Amino acid sequence: MRSILFVSAWLLCLGAAQGATSAPTLAPAPASTTRLDHILLWGRGIDQVTSVMAVKLGFQVRPGRDPGGVANRYIRFSDSSFIELLGITRPDPTFDPGMKEDQQALKGGPGARAFGFRSSSLDAIHGSLQALHYAVTPFFSGPDSAKPGWRLFAFDHAPLSSSTFFIDYAADYAPDQFDPANTGDYRATREHPNGARELSSIWLVSADADADRRQLEKMGFGHAVPVKLPAVGAKGFCVPVGPTALLALQPDGAGLAEQTMTSGGPRILGVSFGVADIGRAQRWAERGYERKLATYRGPFGESILAPTQDDLGLSIEFHAMQRSSSPCSAASL
Repeated sequence: MRSILFVSAWLLCLGAAQGATSAPTLAPAPASTTRLDHILLWGRGIDQVTSVMAVKLGFQVRPGRDPGGVANRYIRFSDSSFIELLGITRPDPTFDPGMKEDQQALKGGPGARAFGFRSSSLDAIHGSLQALHYAVTPFFSGPDSAKPGWRLFAFDHAPLSSSTFFIDYAADYAPDQFDPANTGDYRATREHPNGARELSSIWLVSADADADRRQLEKMGFGHAVPVKLPAVGAKGFCVPVGPTALLALQPDGAGLAEQTMTSGGPRILGVSFGVADIGRAQRWAERGYERKLATYRGPFGESILAPTQDDLGLSIEFHAMQRSSSPCSAASL
């Protein structure tokens, strides 16, 4: 069974070049059934990125495949979101164009440039985006034609500063389970030693956060809230996406956001995870990195920032889980 990556990455190469779209002609389809689904995170190698996520940060990592010299593994959460870890395992890997584009942009280093929206209304969203003159691809499905487990579409020209796609899954699709009927195993794979329960936000960084905000609003994701992240030297907008949030950011003085833009350009700057016990996540990251980490008041409440930029090419934020009417309700400046 092939990973979602090996089709989605190929599709995402089509969106490597940013392009503005024409003015909207009708309202986009409702986005209430949509949420952030996953990111594609490259490591310096599959064992390196696995070690960082498991040993230093306390995530449980599940096996994947290695069909062409690019291996993948999964970190899955109880809210159905996940991270797909990627690493090169041989000197002459078989890259699809999307992988090659990622590796060129990341200069062979760690980091993430692509993420997915998950929606049960793919057909309506696809049609609405076409009506708004977005250059969307046809639908693709996998892992095989006999019993497709997922279906997705991407963009010929990326509307956002990082590549993205829309995806949905069959109800019985469980790529990291040998026996999908075993609910005990299914539940256990989504329990993490650090207490992480949910992927709550993805942070995009570019030179113009408002450009991303405008595109998201046009795509149906409005109600943006201004936000600042002093911990990484960034400001921009928190945009609700169902129960999750997309942060469209730009540098705000010296800090990690400016360093990232200077060294590598637009990409995924960070990811936030809601945890059951912020103290446990803090202690795990402190042991992993052998340093004290201060808590701070972030966009999603009490938070810590693990020092993962050198290891992962992005920041990992843990925050105490909280329930509110909007994922951006506590993020306002």
